[in-house]
Amino acid sequence: MSLNVSQIDRVHTITKEDFIKNYFKPQKPVVIERFIEDWPAFSKWSLDYMKEVAGDKTVPLYDDRPVDYKDGFNEPHATMKMREYVDLLKTKPTKYRIFLWNILKEVPELQKDFTFPDFGLKLLKGLPMLFFGGKDSHTFMHYDIDLANIFHFHFEGKKQCILFDQKQNKHLYKIPYSLITREDIDFSNPDVKKWPALKKATGYITNLEHGNVLYMPEGYWHYMKYITPGFSLSLRAIARNPKNLRKAIYNLFIMRSIDVIMRKLRGQKWIDWKNNYAIKKTH
Repeated sequence: MSLNVSQIDRVHTITKEDFIKNYFKPQKPVVIERFIEDWPAFSKWSLDYMKEVAGDKTVPLYDDRPVDYKDGFNEPHATMKMREYVDLLKTKPTKYRIFLWNILKEVPELQKDFTFPDFGLKLLKGLPMLFFGGKDSHTFMHYDIDLANIFHFHFEGKKQCILFDQKQNKHLYKIPYSLITREDIDFSNPDVKKWPALKKATGYITNLEHGNVLYMPEGYWHYMKYITPGFSLSLRAIARNPKNLRKAIYNLFIMRSIDVIMRKLRGQKWIDWKNNYAIKKTH
C-alpha cells in the first residue's frame, strides 16, 4: 500500500456518550465490531437469505466503466433478478455491484430484521440502503452528495474501506462538478508515479467483516473493495456542520444541475475537460 493511510480505530462496542465524545465531535471514523449481535439480521442475513426473500426483485447493477456523458445521475448499467445476481456472485468474480438499493421500498419485511440504533444522531428512517458486490469489485473513490454521517453495517464476507476527509480534496484528483476522483486511479494499489499528489494525502483504511459497523463522518471520501462477495446496509444522519449542510444543498440543487446541462450542451467534451482539469488543478 503506497498511500499514507492509518488503521481506523476499532472497538468491540460503544456507548452513545463515548461515540459522541470520541468520534462524532472530532469527526473521526471508527469500526464497532460487535454492536448488532442482537439484531435478527446478524444471524439471518446472508446472500442466500437475500436470494430467498428478494429473488424475484429486479435489481440495478453498476460496474467500473468510466462515466459517459449520456449516463443519467446514478443510472444503472444493467439489471438482473436478485436470484440470478446472487448466483453470479457465488460462482465467479463480477464487476457488477448493487448501489443504493432502498430495502424499505423493495423488501419491506427486511425492516423487521434491524433497528435504528441510538448513536446520539437522528437517523433518517426512510433511507436504509443496501450495497452488494462480487469478489474484487469496487466503487470509485467518492463522497455522498448530502455529506451525511454514515453508519455502514457489513454482512457476509470481507470488504476493504479506504477513507479521506474533505481536507484532502486538493490531493485526490477530484473531478469538478462531481462527487468522484479520477476513475482510473486504483486506490487499492495506486501508481504514485502517475498520480504523485496522492503521496501528500492522509487517510484511513480498514477491513470489514460480518457484523462490523463503520462510522464515516460527514463528507468523507470512501473507496470500497469487496475482497469476497458480500453486502452492506447504510443508515445515515444529516450533516450537522453548517459548512457541510451548505455544500450538500449546493451539490443537490446547483452542482448536479450544472453537470446535467453541460453534458447536454457539450457531450463527451465536458467529461474530457473535467478529467483533464482534475489533473491540472491537483498538480
